[in-house]
Amino acid sequence: MMASQQMPIRTDRVALPASAVPDIGVRFVGALLALAVSAVHIADQGGMMALASPDWIGWGYRLIEAGGVLTAVSLLLAPLAPPPYRSARPSWCAHARRLGWAAGVLLGTGPFVAYVLSRTVGMPGDPGDVGNWGYWVGTVSLFVEAALVALSVSMLLALRRSSGQQAASSARSNMRALRLLRQLGSPRRCQPA
Repeated sequence: MMASQQMPIRTDRVALPASAVPDIGVRFVGALLALAVSAVHIADQGGMMALASPDWIGWGYRLIEAGGVLTAVSLLLAPLAPPPYRSARPSWCAHARRLGWAAGVLLGTGPFVAYVLSRTVGMPGDPGDVGNWGYWVGTVSLFVEAALVALSVSMLLALRRSSGQQAASSARSNMRALRLLRQLGSPRRCQPA
């Protein structure tokens, strides 16, 4: 009975703009993806205490793991930065809001490119992975890293667009204020009688 009934469609609703998506929710998803990149590399290495061979690859894994945690922290703490003031010049707060997303691009792109290189041309000291595309941990890593890069790039573009609109709005406000000050400050000339 319920399956055959249709819910009324409300036509008074319109599509929400991109800015209506809760910022903290998107940042939380980005933080989870960054932590997933770390977790995949911990699993690939054999655990927290293991170090992949050769040593330079093992230390690269450590950098990715630490980078994932730091990226997640910066994404989650960015909303705590005070809101940027309306100014034509970006403040440190505006940069703090972008830092986590920029780190997300780097965190996703670096391991993705390294994985593809290790499977195609090989890495120095580790030629055994050439052609090994069937490794499931690597495949999961590629999907997680691609999702993190896609989300981070889209958020950076959205922040850039919104800061450009805010700067234009601020410039318009400044021009109106200047015109008003000129009108108020201009000496009134008396007309000769």
